[in-house]
Amino acid sequence: MTTELTVRVSEAAGDVAALLLRPVAARRLLVLAHGAGAGMQHAFMDGLARELAAAGVATFRYQFPYIQHNRGRPDPPAVLTATVRAAIAAAAAAAPDLPLLAGGKSLGGRMTSQALSEPARPGITDAALRVRGLVFFGFPLHAPGRPGGKRAEHLDRVAIPMLFLQGTRDTLADLTFLRPLCAKLAPRATLHIVDTADHSFHVLKRSGTTDADVLRELARTAAAWADSLA
Repeated sequence: MTTELTVRVSEAAGDVAALLLRPVAARRLLVLAHGAGAGMQHAFMDGLARELAAAGVATFRYQFPYIQHNRGRPDPPAVLTATVRAAIAAAAAAAPDLPLLAGGKSLGGRMTSQALSEPARPGITDAALRVRGLVFFGFPLHAPGRPGGKRAEHLDRVAIPMLFLQGTRDTLADLTFLRPLCAKLAPRATLHIVDTADHSFHVLKRSGTTDADVLRELARTAAAWADSLA
């Protein structure tokens, strides 16, 4: 069952919409942020939430203010990270009995990790401190055609386990940079590679799998990884 909720970000940023999808046998709750170009109801986000539910993971999806208010460009990082923290607090209140995970697609995952990279920062809530792991569905390590690792520097300050789900054709995460990054962050970082998938997790026909198969793989991998956490 999906429940429509509202998250108050701040007086200036206002409210954003959220969706809680909680299966009957949920074991964990993933606070799931959308990517830069589409909101929480994008087909990828909706399909992923349903596959996660089938794997026993509830999801709390939410909008960033720029999507909520139909603005073209993403909000400043401070607003994005404030939204992440507000969503985590709202999710914890909506399902207080479930262990928390957080993460998201592309920009949403990166902003979630930035929000949780400084636990002593003012504004970090008790709920945020309860997050047991981060899940990245396509971490945007660099701009297309400009490989590098600057966008991941803050991950050194993330103290909880991280799961990177990444395609081999992802132009925003060259694996020659991402693999050593995960090795450096080990044992906190786990990397799961999806063969022939691009940044949107579309796969080539020669892979022998479909986009629906990939969504199921992402969800089941995330659920199994979450179950392995202490």
